[in-house]
Amino acid sequence: MTDKFWKTKELEAFTSEEWESICNLCGKCCLVKVQDEDTDEIYYTDVVCKYFNHDTCTCKEYENRCTLVPECLKLTIDNLDKIEWMPKDCAYKTLLETKDLPDWHPLITGKPLTDEHNIKGKCICETLVKEEDLEDHIIDEDL
Repeated sequence: MTDKFWKTKELEAFTSEEWESICNLCGKCCLVKVQDEDTDEIYYTDVVCKYFNHDTCTCKEYENRCTLVPECLKLTIDNLDKIEWMPKDCAYKTLLETKDLPDWHPLITGKPLTDEHNIKGKCICETLVKEEDLEDHIIDEDL
């Protein structure tokens, strides 16, 4: 990949490899969210999809995720600016808004995210939580 391609190319021109490399592997988009029926506000929980790999902060079924979990989001350039619940430190969102990546991003540091920037060890699998108990797991998005 071209060094700092995100600074020289428009998002629409990214190759699929470049697009995928923008993901900082924080895992926050894999957290189960609940929506308030009255206000439509969306809240994060500390519950994560059953396909989440807790060691790598990646999806165990990435290629099939949208088939296995129909509500799973496939982030694209076309929907990036339409998803209001994206984590505020999502690299895609940051790149769209600022045209740059944060200093701690793996493409800049050459190192994986530190636990400060991911959900590793901070969440539990959805198979361990009943749906009616999800509200008890609402958290601050900043985990």
